[in-house]
Amino acid sequence: MSRGVPAVEEESEPDAGEQSVSAPVTQEEPERELTHEEFDPKGTLALILMYFAILVVMWVFMYFIEFLGNDLVVVG
Repeated sequence: MSRGVPAVEEESEPDAGEQSVSAPVTQEEPERELTHEEFDPKGTLALILMYFAILVVMWVFMYFIEFLGNDLVVVG
């Protein structure tokens, strides 16, 4: 009876000079490091603003569509 895919031979200890499969062929150190003043996270700011805009749209929908014109309901 077949037990599926045949076993791959045992992996040995990785060599110290072994490169990552996902890394580029020439795995080098960064050319230059960014200092704290040079780092400008525009993508993070855009993501935060997008989340805030979604939150505002949801609040407007809940306030003007769901609650406006309806009587207050106290549950409990």
